[in-house]
Parts: sequence; structure tokens; C-alpha cells
Amino acid sequence: MTQSTEEVLSFDEAMEKFDPVLGFEVHVELNTRTKMFDAAPNVFGDEPNTNVTPVSLGLPGVLPVVNRVAVESAIKLGLALGCEIRPVSHFARKNYFYPDTPKNFQTSQYDEPIAENGSVDVELEDGTVFTVEIERAHMEEDAGKLTHMGGAAGRIQGADFSLVDYNRAGVPLIEIVTKPIEGAGSRAPELARAYVAVIREIVKNLGISDARMERGNVRCDANVSLMPKGATTYGTRSETKNVNSLRAVERAVRFEIQRHAAVLDSGGTIVQETRHWHEDTRSTTSGRPKSDADDYRYFPEPDLVPVVTDDEWIERLRAELPEPPAERRKRLQAAWGFSDEEFRDVVNAGVLDEIEQTVAAGAAPSAARKWWMGEIARLANQREVEIAELGVTPQHVVELDGLIGAGKINDKLAKKVLAHVLEGEGSPAEVVEQRGLAVVSDDGVLTAAIDDAMAQMPDVVAKVRTGKVQAVGALIGPVMKATRGQADAARVRELILEKLGVQG
Repeated sequence: MTQSTEEVLSFDEAMEKFDPVLGFEVHVELNTRTKMFDAAPNVFGDEPNTNVTPVSLGLPGVLPVVNRVAVESAIKLGLALGCEIRPVSHFARKNYFYPDTPKNFQTSQYDEPIAENGSVDVELEDGTVFTVEIERAHMEEDAGKLTHMGGAAGRIQGADFSLVDYNRAGVPLIEIVTKPIEGAGSRAPELARAYVAVIREIVKNLGISDARMERGNVRCDANVSLMPKGATTYGTRSETKNVNSLRAVERAVRFEIQRHAAVLDSGGTIVQETRHWHEDTRSTTSGRPKSDADDYRYFPEPDLVPVVTDDEWIERLRAELPEPPAERRKRLQAAWGFSDEEFRDVVNAGVLDEIEQTVAAGAAPSAARKWWMGEIARLANQREVEIAELGVTPQHVVELDGLIGAGKINDKLAKKVLAHVLEGEGSPAEVVEQRGLAVVSDDGVLTAAIDDAMAQMPDVVAKVRTGKVQAVGALIGPVMKATRGQADAARVRELILEKLGVQG
């Protein structure tokens, strides 16, 4: 476990003394067939160092070529964010040395990004809407991946050595940079989570990224600074790098606010630096001093021509944009008949896509919502993963709900079935068959269990016979226990009343 020795102030006390200022840099990996500047495959999870070419490895004499699909993806994203699309944008070399950057520079965009000056509305859990202004969205390439061997929690601190995989080097990225965000107050951590969720929803809706945060398709660098109450000058910021879950973004921002507040409250000064988030301790640790733009020695990329757009190209791409997420939400809410509160809960839980796919696959909206917002959400929370990362599919939910509708299992059994599905034992129907979890529908078996229960509780039998029908519940319990919860409770009740000659 990574240890943090940082002092923190309570969040409430921090909010009494300081106003937070936020900024986000969200990196979106595109799902193009090939990389940003060469023909190497853009595929996740292949054997290390197999999806490479001389261009990926930065070998002498190689020349890059811009991926047109990646450029069009950047334009689409810029339009979806309400940005202006530059008629001419340039690539630049961002110079720094790191083992996973084989060229010793990153090809990016600097002073002339492809998209700039946009905004996006972010709705919080209670319906409050913040407008976050977008400074720029620019194209660049991803670095490779380092795996640190030995030490604790896979971190570089204390590692014996590191392995590098260049499969990711050169994968197309779009980096979305916000303008400073003021005025969130105590809702800053919630806003951080909601903003990244909105960006993820937009890029997924556009179809330009798989948007799976656990794979690093969407990563957030979260900038935090504090101003004393009443001040107008921004404080020194820290940047927590590569946070890759919505829960972690919220927690990282909250921790940094509390850490900054403790430093400033004790008379100290904040160091402008990058920070690393540690999920195990829910804290950050120091990375490296944060470089300013001048430190990267940006200069125009001599091997790439400018990206030139025109109105015809932009309008063609605008016409290809899908239904905006806000309009889609209104349409789905009306179609499903959910109340504002119910629908807001669905959106905040991040399961809108899953419910839509489940309904499209044949489930009723109410049933889809019950499962995704109920047992599935509980299991995801228990395992501390996002719901989408749990491993339950819309098809699983439809099959599970169908088994309940057919009377083959009940809700209690369905939860057991779902747990076994998550353990990799097959589909819900296969689990029911293999584990014998079907509802006991044999009246002979049920009657035998009922007779045993009645023999053990003659006083309850007497109450029911005198008309106290509600007492029948005391007899149903032992029957359910005897059948391991697999009896149909309604049928058990019916059989008991029938046996006792009582009208229910």
C-alpha cells in the first residue's frame, strides 16, 4: 500500500476558508484502425511491442503521415463541444525525454489547435447546471506504456525495473482543455466527476472512442488551486495526472482541495507539480515539478503539412453528427415514462446506455432500470468498480428478467444467478440449469414442506383457521427455507390456504 504523509484539512473547513479553481485536461484515445502518424494497428491488448512500425519507434529517417480519420474525429468532437474549427492548424514537437516516448518528443498541437473556444453544460445530481468553457481541443499522439516491476502497487517508487510496451506509442489522442472553472465551491468534486462523465458520453455518442476508462481510453488530468475567500488572484495549481475512473476524479479533486487547504492554512506554499493518484489510500503523492510551455521547447513539426479545413468539409461532418446527448436524454425519458428524479438517477449512475440497450433487447424500461440501478449497482459499489466495468451485459439482464417472467426463478434466486454469472459460470439460463436454481414448482415437494411447517407450528395453523390470514406468512418462511429459497412464495401461500380451507 502506498503511504501518504500529506496533512489535510477537513473538507468543510477548507470550504469555509478557500474557493477552489478547477481545470481539466481530458485525453481521449480514438478508435481509429491505425495510429496517428503511421500504419501500425491501433488495437488494445495485443502482445507487447507487436503493433509497431519504424515510425512508432522513432527510427532515423522515418516520415509521419497524418491519419485523416483522426482529423475528422477531432473536427466532430470540436463541433459537438461548440468549438470554432480553425481553417488552418499546425502540429508541433513537444520536447521531453521519457522512456515510453521513443522519439524523445511528442507530436502535438500547440498555439494553433484544430478546435477552440467552446463550452459544455454539465448537470449535477440535483439538476443544477454548470457551463464549463472549453479553451481548446487539439490532436496529438499517445505515449507507450511502462510497467514497473517489483515495489508496491505497481508504482515506479521502489520498483526494481520497468518494462516498456510501444503498442500505445502513436495512438491518436484528442486533448480537451478547459478554461479555469470558478464558482463551484463545495460542489467542485461533484462537478469534476460530472464533467468527465459528460465528455465520456459525448465521445462515446460520436463513436470516435471506445471510452472505456479502465483501459485508459479516457483519462483526466485534474488541476486544482485555491484562493482565500475574497481573493481574486488564482493560487498555485497542482495537476493530478491520468486519473481513469469517475469515482477517482471526484476523490482526487476532493483530496487535493483538502491538501492545499492544509498547506495554505499552516502558512506554507503550494508547489506547482504533477501528482499521482493512489486508489488504495485515496490520496495523491508528489510526481515532478510541473513544466510550463516554454520548458517543452515547442517548435513547428517540420515533417507534417498544416491541416487545412474548409466550410464544405466541416458542414459535411456536422451533418454526420448523431443526436446530441441532451436531446437523446429527453427522448428516452419521454419514451420510458421515467420521472425527472428517476431519470436523473439513471444519468448520474452512468447506466443510460446500458438501460437503452437492455430495452432495445426486449426488456421493459422499468425492469431494466430496476436491475441496473438496484442489484447491479450494489455489486459494482461492493467491488468498487464502475457499473460498466462490472461485466454484466444488457443481454444478461434481458435473459434474467425473462426467466423471472416465465416463473422459472424469483427475484431472490435471480440475485444468486447474477452473482454466478459474474464469476464466469455462463449465461443466466446456463447458471440456472447447472446449479439447479429453478423455482420449485412441484406441488408434491411444496406440500411435503408445508406439512412439516404446519406440524411444527400448530398455533399458527389455528390462527389462520380462525380467519387471521396474515399469520400465514409465518408458515411460508419455513417452506422457503426448506426449499433453499427456491419455492414460489405465492404458490406456497395458495397451497396453505387451500389445505386449511381458508379463503385468501
